[in-house]
Amino acid sequence: MSEGTATVELDVRLEKHRVELTGYCYRMLGSSFEAEDAVQDTMIRAWRSYEKFEGRSSLRSWLYRIATNVCLDMLTAGNKRARPMDLTESTPLAQAALAPRPDNTWLEPVPDARVLPTTDDPAEAAVAKESVRLAFVAALQKLPSKQRAVLILREVLAWKASEVAELLDTSVASVNSALQRARATLAESDGQVAAADVSDPLDQEQQKLLERYVAAFEGYDMAALTALLHEDAVMTMPPFDLWLTGTSDITGFMTTLGAPCAGSHLVPVAVNGLPGFAQYKPDPEKGGFSAWAVQALEISEGRIAGFHCFLDTARWFPLFGLPLHIEGKPDEAQ
Repeated sequence: MSEGTATVELDVRLEKHRVELTGYCYRMLGSSFEAEDAVQDTMIRAWRSYEKFEGRSSLRSWLYRIATNVCLDMLTAGNKRARPMDLTESTPLAQAALAPRPDNTWLEPVPDARVLPTTDDPAEAAVAKESVRLAFVAALQKLPSKQRAVLILREVLAWKASEVAELLDTSVASVNSALQRARATLAESDGQVAAADVSDPLDQEQQKLLERYVAAFEGYDMAALTALLHEDAVMTMPPFDLWLTGTSDITGFMTTLGAPCAGSHLVPVAVNGLPGFAQYKPDPEKGGFSAWAVQALEISEGRIAGFHCFLDTARWFPLFGLPLHIEGKPDEAQ
């Protein structure tokens, strides 16, 4: 085999693992962009040191070892990604103020396609989706970095304790102890980890709920929207640390500070294992609609429990493969 052919073959073998490695690094880091950087670093390190690999473990295990070390190095800075409710108390509408925090503060959204490998096993797909939910990834950020790695490898990826011990150069007893402590920390997360029902694919009731949500939001019908929200629903808007609780404060915000969103157009997206939408807001200067937010919706017991809007559109819309401006709604263009 020629050197060029061997190089192409290695590239193909490495690329087969990119999506699952990106999912692993995303859970570790809480950042879609840092996860992609970590995986790229992993691929470069693997390519450069492949001759030393010698097949002593599977290529997949070896790549996870490299990716884990890359993530642990990136986490030594101590930055933990968070959601607004992890940092401040809920703000009453009367005191609402939009105060942004730096990008590296926030847990970032990620398109499902970048972190969830395709699988024919519905149960496996459901577990994978649950493991990239915003609430779950936010809870992971509260764990020390090695506990985080152990929990993901054992609980999400179903590695054996002996395999994790080998990857982390530690003992099985140490892995089991770390897993126990990690589970205890997650159990203290006030039930937030179980905030969203995940159905894959969405069941008929959930589909109807989303159709009603689109009609209510695009029509800016606050009465209809109120009927779809839990009484204690939560709304967040990173990079602002403001978050609101309850239907009256959420709809009150939307008709005051959020009033320019009236007449928006929603495009479905799959985000963090949750149903979501790319929101385009009417653009009075250019005409048409300009990107405004990526929305991720948490559904629980037939209503919307979480309504999370990520506003840094210059970063998020290209990540989801979406334009920053559209001339009109698809139904208007026909």
